[in-house]
Amino acid sequence: MYSGLITILGPTASGKTTLAAHLAARLGDAEIISADSRQVYCGMDIGTGKDLADYVVDGTVVPYHLIDICEAGEKYNLFRFQQDFHVAYDGILARQHRPILCGGTGLYIESVLKGYKMEAVPENPALREQLKDCSMQELKEILEGYKTLHNVTDLDTTKRAIRAIEIQAYYREHGTLERDFPAIESIIVGVDIDRELRRQRISERLRRRLEQENMVDEVRHLLERVPAEDLIYYGLEYKYLTLYCLGQLSYDEMVRQLEIAIHQFAKRQMTWFRGMERRGFTIHWINGTLPLEERVEKVLSLLD
Repeated sequence: MYSGLITILGPTASGKTTLAAHLAARLGDAEIISADSRQVYCGMDIGTGKDLADYVVDGTVVPYHLIDICEAGEKYNLFRFQQDFHVAYDGILARQHRPILCGGTGLYIESVLKGYKMEAVPENPALREQLKDCSMQELKEILEGYKTLHNVTDLDTTKRAIRAIEIQAYYREHGTLERDFPAIESIIVGVDIDRELRRQRISERLRRRLEQENMVDEVRHLLERVPAEDLIYYGLEYKYLTLYCLGQLSYDEMVRQLEIAIHQFAKRQMTWFRGMERRGFTIHWINGTLPLEERVEKVLSLLD
């Protein structure tokens, strides 16, 4: 049976974490490395969908990595993810266990499979001073001068847009990528669900988190120790709930705008994964509506 890296990816609400955990339990010697750009933050639990209960299978906790590794308010990035991934990955191999990479942040997944290292881009105080009074439209036009805007989350806030420009300016001067880590061979499994079912799951999950899991309280507690602009920086749930808590959106406006934003986010995730296929990755797609045991069996058959 194949014993190398297994990657399980899919859009939000596809059930990829549950599949990864049950696969790990069946294999008996596997550990999961999370590839989620927001689940790294302590205290950001409901909004990021950590669902740590998913890692408990038949009363046993499946080992997981890169969740709750830094404080809310920090700026975790691709450079740090790659460093942390390889520490976790090398440790799993040293224990002679099997690594499973699981998540929905396509850039993170692709970066470690391709084997690229991003440089840590330093702050540019002079550039920040130059851009501080620019409108969002002006920042967008400047950023478009550097690259095609595939990642529209760069424009969630002026702070984020300025940082994106800062990074692109640095790369233009110093070069964009330095090949450092080796590429990693992996069997890649994609969890696919019908677009309408995905939308239904997203909407139901959002209402559950708001009405039953107290997501608003989570954001209020975070605001006691994290500046509002830092929470807004994280986008999606933390952006819109912060605006609601600050009185800048009504509850209904928050729910409506957030729901639309999550649907758009899931669409961008799928666009990235399809782009990975065009860039040479083979993704074995399985139907996310199949019974869980059947999905696990399909992955096991790929490993055979």
